[in-house]
Amino acid sequence: MLFLLLVKASERSEAGLFPDPSLQEAMAAFNRELVEAGVRVMAKGLHPTREALRFSFRRPDEEPDVTSGPFEPPMDHLAGFILIEVA
Repeated sequence: MLFLLLVKASERSEAGLFPDPSLQEAMAAFNRELVEAGVRVMAKGLHPTREALRFSFRRPDEEPDVTSGPFEPPMDHLAGFILIEVA
């Protein structure tokens, strides 16, 4: 069964900054454990919302509304994801 682990955004990630070194180490260790266990399918970081577009489809027969980022508040956004497959 596939599971999607979501990495929440923060003000730092939205500013394009990396997490502090201790958090980076913890994230790397967690990723290594997933790889060593043979369950990690994919892991990716996402760009900040200032580089994003939002497509809103109001009606099936109309063109979508397109809004440029950044979008607020950061805690409602994703900074990345990890896809795992486990029994």
